Amino acid sequence: MASRIKTIGGMLRRGEITSLELTKKYLEAIKAVEPSVHAYAKVTEDMALNLAMEADEAFKRGDDLGPLAGIPMSLKDNMTVKDVETTCCSKILSGYRPTYNSFVWEKLSKGGAVLLGKANMDDFAMGSTCETSCYGPTYNPYNKNYVSGGSSGGSAASVASNTAVYSIGSDTGGSIRQPAAFCGVVGLKPTYGAVSRYGLLAYASSLDQIGPIASSVEDAAIVFDAIKGHDEKDHTSAKNAPAEPIASSLAAASVKGKRIGIVKSFYEDLNAEIKEAVFKAVKFYESEGAEIVEVDMPLIKYVVPVYYILACAEASSNLGRYDGIRLGYRASRYTDIDDMIVTTRSEGFGKEVQKRILLGTYVLSSGYFDAYYKKAQILRNRIIASFGEIFAKCDAIISPVATRTAFPLDYASDNPIETYLADIFTVPANIAGLPAVSLPCGKDSKGLPIGMQLIGNKFEEGKILGLAHSFEQSGLSGVTPLEMGVRL
Repeated sequence: MASRIKTIGGMLRRGEITSLELTKKYLEAIKAVEPSVHAYAKVTEDMALNLAMEADEAFKRGDDLGPLAGIPMSLKDNMTVKDVETTCCSKILSGYRPTYNSFVWEKLSKGGAVLLGKANMDDFAMGSTCETSCYGPTYNPYNKNYVSGGSSGGSAASVASNTAVYSIGSDTGGSIRQPAAFCGVVGLKPTYGAVSRYGLLAYASSLDQIGPIASSVEDAAIVFDAIKGHDEKDHTSAKNAPAEPIASSLAAASVKGKRIGIVKSFYEDLNAEIKEAVFKAVKFYESEGAEIVEVDMPLIKYVVPVYYILACAEASSNLGRYDGIRLGYRASRYTDIDDMIVTTRSEGFGKEVQKRILLGTYVLSSGYFDAYYKKAQILRNRIIASFGEIFAKCDAIISPVATRTAFPLDYASDNPIETYLADIFTVPANIAGLPAVSLPCGKDSKGLPIGMQLIGNKFEEGKILGLAHSFEQSGLSGVTPLEMGVRL
């Protein structure tokens, strides 16, 4: 798959199209496509046009803004942009206009990026389908009767429908990789600390990570190069992470001699079509000289309960600040301040958020802290240690992204446990703070994309992106771009 960012960037620099002309094309495409996809929570048309004109002026002056200059993109609605309503697609933050930029948008805007709008998402990033948004669901561009995935479903759908060249999402337990897989695009969850979380409205602070969603591995690498880096405003931001650009080295990446791990238990009782698609990639790597290594992850049965205990506990703490007093929505009828807070939170948070707050409060409460939260933290440390043992044997782990392809609409509300368990392949990387990339590897019998995942050791994004790029360039992905949105 060719890099759209490089193709469009070349056109802009050669004067074949202006950023303003390009941005208008994308805004027109959004108006045409949005009724059937609904990838955006808010379209920032005036801002996009102004940013495009600024980029064109920079091109005229000969300024070197970087590879993303003048290129239209979308940003998940949980990252702040100064004076632009940022709601996490939750009623409780309606009307909130931040007074500061997130680290990620600050870096992108300095590089001349053009923001088309805020991408739709699950309410406070809680959900696997992008159906809990207060603005309504995002639909899968491949089939409108299926979900786009969550929580970064709007980001993935905007790229898949080509109403944005790339997008920035966040990943707490698979929220970049799963929607990328469902929508047939590429999603990268970086190492925890590689990208600053400053300005990301938190769900679970020790798990959340920001990363790119793009139409190719090379584009994901280009965007990651642009947004990574240390940030003094974020105490979890890594100081000693590799600073070298990754995108420029992808073409030289070699599969030969790499050791790729397979966790055998991942494939027991797995959907046959997904298993076949992932093993097609395994056979490709083997044919290119990689060594396939069988590795064991005996703690895999614990990763989902550990994830939900820790994530909900942190959500209970993080979301305690939304009380109707300081910002956002406030109930119109109440008897006293306690009633105002309770009513505001009951009306402002969606049912999924309320459920996770209640679970988090329960596991943190006196008498249950040791039984649940403390045990989950102990298991988390053991899971992290088990990855250390695995990466002593291999360079990367290959796995499915999810137990199935995209859910039908409304499926999650009737099958919540199955929906939670579908995160089993993605949450380990968040628990351990590891980088992981999702990319297409086929389609199922319904024509829906199948995604595979490559997990690497900490700060080895270059290694997993190199492996992903090699498979992508083989032409075996089985997924072709949709004929919708802007085609240049």
